[in-house]
Amino acid sequence: MENPFKQINQPLQEVPKELKSKVMHDIAVAKLLMELAELFSYNLGHVIETVSKNRKK
Repeated sequence: MENPFKQINQPLQEVPKELKSKVMHDIAVAKLLMELAELFSYNLGHVIETVSKNRKK
């Protein structure tokens, strides 16, 4: 078995354009899903802060 750490100093290999575009598309979809989930979820830190401020009044 070859030592994988020997490959660290070698120059990077070029990635096929199809693979690169697919990976970039998948990342964009994942980012969109994370932003949508954040849009429809509660910001718990803000909720706790608001409740504690309202109780003190």
